[in-house]
Amino acid sequence: MVKCVPTGLEGVLIIERAVYQDPRGYFFETWRADRYADAGVPDRFVQSNVSRSSEGTLRGLHVQHPYGQGKLVQVLDGEVFDVAVDVRRGSPTFGRWVGQRLSSENHLQMYIPEGFAHGFCVLSASALVTYQCSALYHPEAEFGIAWNDPAIAIPWPVTSPLLSKKDGALPLLADVPADRLPPWPC
Repeated sequence: MVKCVPTGLEGVLIIERAVYQDPRGYFFETWRADRYADAGVPDRFVQSNVSRSSEGTLRGLHVQHPYGQGKLVQVLDGEVFDVAVDVRRGSPTFGRWVGQRLSSENHLQMYIPEGFAHGFCVLSASALVTYQCSALYHPEAEFGIAWNDPAIAIPWPVTSPLLSKKDGALPLLADVPADRLPPWPC
């Protein structure tokens, strides 16, 4: 069973899956093309990534254009606050965001279509995050937006996050040239 719950941003979905538990542990499917397509996840994935991060780490907000990537995000160990921001120029929800706690306890996934910036912060001692991507990574096409952009106003559950140098130097959304942003619709 796969159930997709819509969010306030068109195309961004929270995914609930059947989890089979018994005294030995649990089992669930992380991806099955036919079931996910029937539930509304349109992408096929060509790249799979894993990151382990320590508590207080914030990664993001990242986007790739051209070569936009849809992402299916889940946490295998720990807990994160996962965020998607609509950065599609001309979109009626441009600059709006949605967030969801993803954890190894709730087994939720978040699907983020292309045209959205993505980021997360780690709430547990550490977190092992995996995500499938619908397009290959192209470093020349990647850019990002400041995690603390006041116009977006994400209430991150960390006040002084651990950031990479790159993420600490990202611009405000208003300072990204319009031609750099993905168009709406994608």
